[in-house]
Amino acid sequence: MTDPVDRCFAPAQLNGLTLRNRLIKAATFEGKTKGGVLSEELIRLHERMGEGGVGMTTLAYCAAEADGRINEDMIYMHEGVRAGLEALVARMHATGAKVSGQLGHCGNFSKNREFQGKRPLGPSRGINSLGLAYGLPFAGALSQTQIRERVAVMGRAAGFMKSVGFDAVEVHFGHGYGISQFISPRTNKRTDEYGGGLTNRMRFGLECLEAIRAEVGDDFPLLAKISMTDGVRGGTSVDDAVEIAAMLEAGGIDAIICSGGTSSMNPMLLFRGDSLAPGLIENEEKWILKIGMKLVGERMFREYPYEEAYFLDEARRIRERVQCGVCYIGGVCTTESIRTVMSEGFDFIQIGRGLIFDPDMPKRAQERADYRNGCDHCNRCATLIDTPDGISCVLRPDNFVSA
Repeated sequence: MTDPVDRCFAPAQLNGLTLRNRLIKAATFEGKTKGGVLSEELIRLHERMGEGGVGMTTLAYCAAEADGRINEDMIYMHEGVRAGLEALVARMHATGAKVSGQLGHCGNFSKNREFQGKRPLGPSRGINSLGLAYGLPFAGALSQTQIRERVAVMGRAAGFMKSVGFDAVEVHFGHGYGISQFISPRTNKRTDEYGGGLTNRMRFGLECLEAIRAEVGDDFPLLAKISMTDGVRGGTSVDDAVEIAAMLEAGGIDAIICSGGTSSMNPMLLFRGDSLAPGLIENEEKWILKIGMKLVGERMFREYPYEEAYFLDEARRIRERVQCGVCYIGGVCTTESIRTVMSEGFDFIQIGRGLIFDPDMPKRAQERADYRNGCDHCNRCATLIDTPDGISCVLRPDNFVSA
């Protein structure tokens, strides 16, 4: 019988795209696009992971439009970033790795100082908690005309991403962002055909998927990152997620990434390990936000101790439900965990923090049956997103220094 680890490190197919192995760098916003421009530091970070052996890297956050950014230091898909994206793709290809871009939209969750509209728009009216200190306290509801416009924007952005050389596009259906806001009953209070039951709440996302597929063609790889649960009362459940996966498969997705949690309500469900709160408070420049995080920190940043393969039980249900590709994410930091996940029939594994700590993890895990990544899941890397230099491993800050 073939060792599941050998399967992980053998070439794999994703809708005609050949990856040298099944390990994918997860879409984690690195905070290295100040002013909405790709930096050399960002390109080097991904290049270094390509040198370390990943099959594909994922660039996040690729906003569909200027007002789709969470903040003004994110890139959005327009001609002004073409040269930077083409450079990143070329340098990744030189390492032997492929490149995916995570396409998303903030919806009603924004602190963008350059926001051009009257207010961020999502499925329903409400408070934009992220924007309270940035002059964007309220969120509006998209009209059906505006929904059609946003669907078209998502499609055009995907077409642009293909044109600059991305090998695949990961569409963000999770973590409380634009599409997820429609999917979750916690944030979607609409009474028209875009609200109510799960079929209606999925309508916007499936329309986006249809528009994206029409732009990129049938033979271009598309992945969807979903939240298997929002982790909050009244949110998306694992039972919902199983059906969401089936709907995405019917809609033509090539692979589903089984994540969880929401950035705005329960981020620790995804991160696991030490709380994000102390680092975020330390690095926050606005005093009012420091106070706010201190007040709500315990409730928002709940305690979820780290354990290996912490999403396995939920993700297994997705794997059993669909025939399309399924990508596991969540606590894979040892060769033994790779073996466990591969033996369950998953097609790919996404890794985030482990690669920030050790960009050579793919090579080391392939060579050593007893490999254990040294990341201690302190989560301090993630709390550096809004600092001038963006994220780095606080234990190994020189990991991505230019060669």
